[in-house]
Amino acid sequence: MGARGAPSRRRQAGRRPRYLPTGSFPFLLLLLLLCIQLGGGQKKKENLLAEKVEQLMEWSSRRSVFRMNGDKFRKFIKAPPRNYSMIVMFTALQPQRQCSVCRLANEEYQILANSWRYSSAFCNKLFFSKVDYDEGTDIFQQLNINSAPTFMHFPPKGRPKRADTFDLQRIGFGAEQLAKWIADRTDVHIRVFRPPNYSGTIALALLVSLVGGLLYLRRNNLEFIYNKTGWAMVSLSYIHGSSQVQFVAESHIILVLNAAITMGMVLLNEAATSKGDVGKRRIICLVGLGLVVFFFSFLLSIFRSKYHGYPYSFLISGSSFSLTIM
Repeated sequence: MGARGAPSRRRQAGRRPRYLPTGSFPFLLLLLLLCIQLGGGQKKKENLLAEKVEQLMEWSSRRSVFRMNGDKFRKFIKAPPRNYSMIVMFTALQPQRQCSVCRLANEEYQILANSWRYSSAFCNKLFFSKVDYDEGTDIFQQLNINSAPTFMHFPPKGRPKRADTFDLQRIGFGAEQLAKWIADRTDVHIRVFRPPNYSGTIALALLVSLVGGLLYLRRNNLEFIYNKTGWAMVSLSYIHGSSQVQFVAESHIILVLNAAITMGMVLLNEAATSKGDVGKRRIICLVGLGLVVFFFSFLLSIFRSKYHGYPYSFLISGSSFSLTIM
């Protein structure tokens, strides 16, 4: 028993345990190298993304809307990695292009970008830039952009979709409309703050100063203000008091009043359909509304003065023309 068991024990002692197949070592080595390479590549992407965001934040601190040429566009917008949205205005602002719409749209775009830059919600998830045709012709050709201005949104991942191009022809290029479009595409809500417009206040102050100065110069002789005959002579009695008779000058007056009402309606339509500055559109709307209201009231008062017993009036009553009616 002992003699037979000795060789068996020697054979068992000479065996080496094999826990893994012989061909698995190169595979493990390759897997380890792959993990190291992937980790290094991921870290490199993170560093590159951090550099890009830092550069964009620096540009935004200087200008709310920064310019881009072909190289910057490819680096910061087309090339990954990117975790931010970019709004780009493709425009043609050079004087030789004679693009007046581009200048108006650029003003609205600047107002929107300033509202975002100086808001409390400002962060590194949204940036505003613009590409001028004369500085980035290759970009226009690459994106097949044939008109300016054009607004596009470049999302953090993937290519822009059809909805990422702003429908300027249908919506207009007001800052408020652009902000609503950006909110739909990025979930970033921007409250638009417009700089105050003092043109109306200055004009009113100049008018009051002019009238006040004239009254001051005539301060020793202000009887003309209370002279009813003088006010009547100003009107020269061009409106006849009967519905059966009408002066030639009266026809011209009615024509002028209707023309003023028509002008007011044209201004109201222009304010509603134009795509310019919202402040200017508001002023045009107020002027048009004032023309329609005042001159329609004037026309209605003349009609009431000629057709006695007419019950309707607006702002101006027919008695206001008692000095001018024969």
